[in-house]
Amino acid sequence: MRADARKNYDLLLSAAREVVAEQGADASLRDVARRAAVGLGTLYRHFATREALLDALLRACFDELTVLAGELERADAADAALVSWLREAVTVARNYRGVTEAMMAAIADPQSALHESCVTMRAAGTALLSRAQSLNLARPDMDGTELFALVGALAWLGDQPSLAPRADHLFDIIAGAILVDRSGVPAGQGG
Repeated sequence: MRADARKNYDLLLSAAREVVAEQGADASLRDVARRAAVGLGTLYRHFATREALLDALLRACFDELTVLAGELERADAADAALVSWLREAVTVARNYRGVTEAMMAAIADPQSALHESCVTMRAAGTALLSRAQSLNLARPDMDGTELFALVGALAWLGDQPSLAPRADHLFDIIAGAILVDRSGVPAGQGG
């Protein structure tokens, strides 16, 4: 990529990060171009669709979540690692209001520009879930697809004005339902 094209690409991503954080996943592409101080044509040369722009924006975040999962898998207790990763994944999804719908659609559509990044992120979370399950620390009747769905659900809850103040508490409830105590009973449901 030529130096000026690379500069425009970087400006567009930086502007998109800000605009999408402010306006959500349906942010105005015109606003992104304006904030980057480039023409709309330049934006479309780099990102043919809104989904392509979101993919570029989110790919770095999802890659970081994948790296984090690998680090947590080696360094932390399996249950703590799973909850840490889940919390970070929810934070990433909440940073870009409205992206949850795009993530859920992309995971089901192999043609989607977001598909590969979502699949990789889900696989990273699934590995942490499987590790916790193998040690009897997470409920065995759950899979990576359900964990991915919970990321989306928890991010959505945090985006609701009436629930946002309770988002951390709701996260703790869901995390507690995923984990089991050492006897294999869901946390908080022991006899």
